[in-house]
Amino acid sequence: MTSFQLTKILNLKEYEKQKALHEYEEARRRFEEVAEKLYHFLKQKEDYEEQHKQQLQSGLAVQHIRSFQQFMNNLQRIIDHYQHLVMQARQQMELKQLKLVELNVEVKKYEKIKEKHDEMIAQQMRIAEQKQMDDISIQQYCYRETR
Repeated sequence: MTSFQLTKILNLKEYEKQKALHEYEEARRRFEEVAEKLYHFLKQKEDYEEQHKQQLQSGLAVQHIRSFQQFMNNLQRIIDHYQHLVMQARQQMELKQLKLVELNVEVKKYEKIKEKHDEMIAQQMRIAEQKQMDDISIQQYCYRETR
């Protein structure tokens, strides 16, 4: 039985696929981390705004209002920064996912080629066995006839 000639390429493509899967998982994890941080800061902003709203109803000093505004401006800058990071992380994750899908398709192609090769070899073996059986049958027939 002959070996599949593209085994090394198939193995290389499978390795590339596993590497791409690892990179995708890493990008997805990074996206989730950044998104969680963004959520945390958005939730923090919402909580502080609600707390500030309640404090305003009971009366606050102007200095406290100014420091709150400064704090909220800083928090908004952090939120903007994390929104940007989330967008970048999402883009990276989507690129890694596309690469993974492409490599998955390539591996499937080579696996299909290997499958067809294996089927062809099996068919050739069946034909050779059948021919051998036919030869044995003919020899037995000839042996009986000559007796």
